[in-house]
Amino acid sequence: MDPRKGARAMKIGIIGAGNIGGNLTRRLTALGHEVSVANSRGPGTLTALAEETGATPVPVGEAARGAELVVVTIPLKAVPNLPSGLFDEAADGAVVIDTGNYYPRQRDGKIAAIEDEGLTESRWTARQLGHTVVKAFNGTYAQDILDRHRPAGAPDRIALPVAADDASAKQVVRDLIDELGFDTVDAGSLDDSWRQQPGTPVYGLQEGVDAVTKALSEAPRERSADFRA
Repeated sequence: MDPRKGARAMKIGIIGAGNIGGNLTRRLTALGHEVSVANSRGPGTLTALAEETGATPVPVGEAARGAELVVVTIPLKAVPNLPSGLFDEAADGAVVIDTGNYYPRQRDGKIAAIEDEGLTESRWTARQLGHTVVKAFNGTYAQDILDRHRPAGAPDRIALPVAADDASAKQVVRDLIDELGFDTVDAGSLDDSWRQQPGTPVYGLQEGVDAVTKALSEAPRERSADFRA
């Protein structure tokens, strides 16, 4: 039986083959999607993942070529270094998922537009990319992508927050997450996405729709000290 239950296969590009990118590659190929995957070290380093999943390793600059959906799952500090014109050859209306988080002390250094100007992490990322994004998977444990997916209606199905400005793009991502085996909660626009950034109650929360909705509503606006430079 096809586990996708009639869902349409998409051409998907994944930029970043770390824990989140690698496990999304595994699940999305298993669901029948056509996946191209890239990382900063080049396609030759992705041979094992390609052999395991059937994904196609490509250079970063080619990851979005023809893609209907692109996942950007790299360190925030690396986003400005992505090739210019990255989405020029993507499919019309391509949806971009941003899984990124700002870790100033641990990895990224200070990004003034986020800390001093108050931009949300995904708003900043969208500006760097020159393309609107959908914020999703940023507070998801990578192993849960492999292990915690459940059928719709299962009592232990966990929910993921999803924020975006583009309602159509947001729905594409919510449908894909449902296909992956998780519920979703609409977390508002990119300017609302501070509610799911690191240090908030929903970040890393492995609960259902009601608990995720409550956690989003209880998020403090001020960035916690652990996530300031």
